[in-house]
Amino acid sequence: FSGTGAAEKLRRTIEGGLARALGFEVPTFVRTGSQLAAIAARRPFPADVVESSKGKLQVALLRSQPAAKDREAMLALATGDDRLQLDGTELYWLPEGGTQKSPLGMKAIDSTLGLNTVRTVGTIEQIAAKFFA
Repeated sequence: FSGTGAAEKLRRTIEGGLARALGFEVPTFVRTGSQLAAIAARRPFPADVVESSKGKLQVALLRSQPAAKDREAMLALATGDDRLQLDGTELYWLPEGGTQKSPLGMKAIDSTLGLNTVRTVGTIEQIAAKFFA
């Protein structure tokens, strides 16, 4: 997809088209090519920590930047088993044993930060390389 205009307007247009085509609502998260490249390039944790983890570095794309209280609440959930960094509208999450084995879990992210979608950094890197290199 490509387009011009405000991200919020594009998001609504895409969601409307998907709802009409599929018959159900599909939440979307719009990022520009440069934003996606920056997300892929971001290294929120030391390389040795990421490499030694059994889990993969995850990125939760958020609809909007969280309020200060939500940001603080989310970061307060970080542990040695679940490393967390917030950067604008992205939450970087390194679960020590993978998302399924994480004591944090997706429900905590959803209830603290609201609607989001999570992808591995590897997936973000592949999308950025394929479409925005």
